[in-house]
Amino acid sequence: MTKRTTTARKLPPPARPEGDAKQVNAAAAEGGDVPVLEPERAVEALRRADPHLARVIALGGPCTLAPSTWSPFRALFRSIVHQQLSTKAATTILGRVIALFPGEFPHPREVLDMPDEKLRGAGLSANKLRSVRDLSEKTLAGVVPGRDTLARMGDEEVITHCTEVRGVGRWTVEMMLMFHLGRPDVLPVDDLGVRKGAMRVYRLRKLPSPERLEKLAAPWRPWRTVGSWYMWRAMELPEEAVRPPRAR
Repeated sequence: MTKRTTTARKLPPPARPEGDAKQVNAAAAEGGDVPVLEPERAVEALRRADPHLARVIALGGPCTLAPSTWSPFRALFRSIVHQQLSTKAATTILGRVIALFPGEFPHPREVLDMPDEKLRGAGLSANKLRSVRDLSEKTLAGVVPGRDTLARMGDEEVITHCTEVRGVGRWTVEMMLMFHLGRPDVLPVDDLGVRKGAMRVYRLRKLPSPERLEKLAAPWRPWRTVGSWYMWRAMELPEEAVRPPRAR
């Protein structure tokens, strides 16, 4: 892969957020679980750590990221259905699939027992059908563990387990970590929205490469999930208000 270069205004070294990753992890380890998201604490730390991010926080308001209580199976099932579709189309298909089963959401065993023709008739493509069946099988086999088990795993371990499912890549699992498991320090370096937000916030001439984004986001630790959320938020705000002035 060719490494992309990014020309950027040189930034002053920002302060470190309150409570580094080791401290946050150590505090959570007392209960045997990994760290959990604390948006208010994260926002205060990020505001002090990075003046560019502080500008976005001032304009964008409080972080409204509130993780769901969905199971990993449900979160990944939904992500598979939504792949390469508009939100409207994916929501329609997912609704049709769910309607095939009793209850709020199907159990993996119910998915495996449902005939192919019915799932295809609800709108699942052949590839997505194979993916949701593989997800169901791997959930029942424990390859994709339940929420309580994942709560005791580090982020990379969760990614390793879940990307064994057909059609599930790293980005998909990162979204689950952020929006469903509430992990505080996830940086989706391949996410186009996060990269575009960083390009605007830090006044870069090009989209940052994953390596460049890692460096820009280093001061956000251990709250890179919230920092990433504000990069998405930056794309919804007036560009001239978000972008810092160029050095004279």
